[in-house]
Amino acid sequence: MNLDQRERKSLIVVNLGLAANIFLAGLKTGMGILGHSPALLADGINSTSDVAYYVVVGIFMRLACKPPDKEHPYGHHQLESIAALIVGAFVITTAVTIFWTAINDIYDLLMGQSDFAGATVGALWVALLTIFLKIGLTTYTRRVGQKTDNLAVLALARDHRNDIFSALAATIGIFLGRMGYLWVDPLAGALVALVVLRTGVEILRESSTNLMDTIPGQTLAQQILDLLRQVPGVNQIEEIHAHRFGPYLVMNLTICVDGSLSVTEGDRIACEVENTLYQNIDFLRRVYVHYHPLKSAQLQPVGRVKTHPTILLER
Repeated sequence: MNLDQRERKSLIVVNLGLAANIFLAGLKTGMGILGHSPALLADGINSTSDVAYYVVVGIFMRLACKPPDKEHPYGHHQLESIAALIVGAFVITTAVTIFWTAINDIYDLLMGQSDFAGATVGALWVALLTIFLKIGLTTYTRRVGQKTDNLAVLALARDHRNDIFSALAATIGIFLGRMGYLWVDPLAGALVALVVLRTGVEILRESSTNLMDTIPGQTLAQQILDLLRQVPGVNQIEEIHAHRFGPYLVMNLTICVDGSLSVTEGDRIACEVENTLYQNIDFLRRVYVHYHPLKSAQLQPVGRVKTHPTILLER
């Protein structure tokens, strides 16, 4: 998948999610009020907040598609991570709001201060419709997010998944409320809010990790090791640092070569390392290879692999 296809698919997902959440926000909020369901009303508020941050994410995604310029030589794709941060913040805020609303409703019921008598059957059908619609959106959005490796899209997929749990809890609460267990309706909203809160924290952690230029994960480090084992002359890897810019990677490697080699030969090995990585790692924009001399006595097969800061190659 090339960059244009990646950007187009990502924007389609954002626009589809926005349209679905506008529809659901109006439907659930209206039916939550008319159908006398606190759980469905809370879920409608959740969808309303979804609309707000889908608009924000859509703006950031379009800005991220701008081409590189003098101030941003790697492009503007880092805005995708910023968009994911915004999604995470909205998710956490929504979770806290739903939780405290539900707790207040439970308290009012227990104290006899609520006139809640159970939701209508229309509220139940709206909650069921939400479940099936969100299952489809979750599946499609996650698939696109995995193909494009777009953090913002993956964050939206998790939010769709949260909406499934939220709608399921509303369905159970409405059903049991109609059976006479009125306190289950708001309790279901409180429990789902905790699940939503956990997902928001996960989104914030992952998106901030990319913005903070952390070292590459074990999967990427192992892929680099496997590739460089095939490059003659590379005897040891001292450091690997990878920086993500949206879909792109910029990598800094420090390798060790035979100290008796000429500078020209060392440069040839470094160039071969660069070409190998460019050909095998998707969206790799830049590779900077530094090579250090290694004494002849150290040029022996290594029995194990360390991941960081020194990565040794098994022969």
